[in-house]
Amino acid sequence: MIHLYTGKGKGKTTAAVGLCTRALGHGFKVCFASFNKDTDKYKYNEHDSLRKLGAEVISFAKGHPGLDKSLDPNKIAEDANIGLQFLRDKISNEKIDLLVMDEILIAVRDNFIPESKLIEFIEDKPTDLELVLTGRGATDGLIEKADYVSCIECVKHPFQKGQLARKGIEF
Repeated sequence: MIHLYTGKGKGKTTAAVGLCTRALGHGFKVCFASFNKDTDKYKYNEHDSLRKLGAEVISFAKGHPGLDKSLDPNKIAEDANIGLQFLRDKISNEKIDLLVMDEILIAVRDNFIPESKLIEFIEDKPTDLELVLTGRGATDGLIEKADYVSCIECVKHPFQKGQLARKGIEF
């Protein structure tokens, strides 16, 4: 089935990581692929945890021009599309039980990947592959394709009062 975690609230990636942990506990083969996250600059320790539990963790289109003005949006788009094709080939050639495409919805929202390409990916995926898509700004077309849709909204967050992100909680 297809899971979609979207909205402006905290917890989309965390929900996906939790599902990975559950699947790994049942012996599933898990691949966690992130888009538009600079994994070298910002240490995403959940990636280390998933690796220790046996998941394959990969990253594409490292960073986002909205957060790092030195990044070329065309290069980020090229890298994101290379990542999408890489994952298409991977799920065609390997038996994977759960694939998370973390922040892929941002890549679509910001026009790095056309919505039509991600919809085609979904339509062509193996029927026994559980697929999770995360990120803000899910399109109506992707919501329509999903079996599970969770919209995580921010009602209140310490950042609104000037509290910086905290190690082990927000990152």
